[in-house]
Amino acid sequence: MPVSPDMAEDLASAVSTLYEAAELALIERVTKALAEGLDSPLWTALKLQSIGQVRTAIEDIIAALQSNATGAIHSAVAEAYNRGTQAAVVELGAVAPTVAAIPAGTRAVDRLAAALVQETSATHTRILRTGMDVYRHTVAEATSAPLLGTSTRREAAERSLARFADRGVTGFVDRAGRAWNLTSYTEMATRSALGRAAVQAHTDQLASVGVDLVRVSDAPEECERCRPWEGKVLRREGAEGAGTVEVEHATEDGEMVTVRVAGSLPEARAAGLMHPNCRHSISIYLPGVTQPAPPKADRTRATYEQSQQQRYLERQVRAWKRKAAGAIDDDKKAKANAKVRAYQGRIRTLTAETGLPRKSHREQIGSGAAR
Repeated sequence: MPVSPDMAEDLASAVSTLYEAAELALIERVTKALAEGLDSPLWTALKLQSIGQVRTAIEDIIAALQSNATGAIHSAVAEAYNRGTQAAVVELGAVAPTVAAIPAGTRAVDRLAAALVQETSATHTRILRTGMDVYRHTVAEATSAPLLGTSTRREAAERSLARFADRGVTGFVDRAGRAWNLTSYTEMATRSALGRAAVQAHTDQLASVGVDLVRVSDAPEECERCRPWEGKVLRREGAEGAGTVEVEHATEDGEMVTVRVAGSLPEARAAGLMHPNCRHSISIYLPGVTQPAPPKADRTRATYEQSQQQRYLERQVRAWKRKAAGAIDDDKKAKANAKVRAYQGRIRTLTAETGLPRKSHREQIGSGAAR
């Protein structure tokens, strides 16, 4: 069967949910620490005395995250690699029934997992810094506001915590210069890594039996980056650029076939093919056997823009869950929870109208999330 980053997408939730839960726990812990005794005249002094306790609590959240995420990452990468391998075995079995899977690429799995652990672990320092910065800033703002006559201590604290809940943990920038918050960044990084693991396993398996050409599917919901490669034949590796190659017929010994190739798979991926959210797949191209790609059919599924609308609504669900976690009073928490339900309703409507699959795990913050 063809391989696609999409085939490992469900595995990413095991990792991203841990980071979502950690972010929510951070917001809840800082909010609770600041809300305690908020109306006491000794509040400022008590909060300054508690800085060490708050730091320890945040470090405990990070330690638990580090421990759980490392194991989850290794398991997810190994399973993604296994799925890619099995996909190739199924494809090859259709033309060579005796083909068996090559031994699991332990080094490849370890390398991919270690890279993802390093990338996600780099966010942990930011978690601690953000939590402590918000705590100190809120104490300062809530202390000075009454003295300046601009607002009450409670109002100032609510404003500061609302900004924190709205943003979450931020400050992450990808290679393209795009800014992300913690949960979106780790989800993107994890899904990218697992997609790479599945595709690499597939191509490793093809390389082991000498298959040099692959073909890109014609997928619904395609974007501008992927569209140029749809239906094209690519070299599994090697030289970039379009051209023709003379290769032996897949089933007729000695018969040569001329194949038009659009470039190499690494070249296409560098140009954006198989990015996160990509729905394209890669399959074996057998010279003289694989039929030309059929004409593009009328779209019966959702457009790429509609899939991005779903992603937006999912982000709103998570954002309002963060706001509920950062609310000091019950009324604001109830209003935030109502927003969560409203956006979830919009997702249900969109998926019903377009046929897009609903991915509830992408709406989850984690255990303890406001429902």
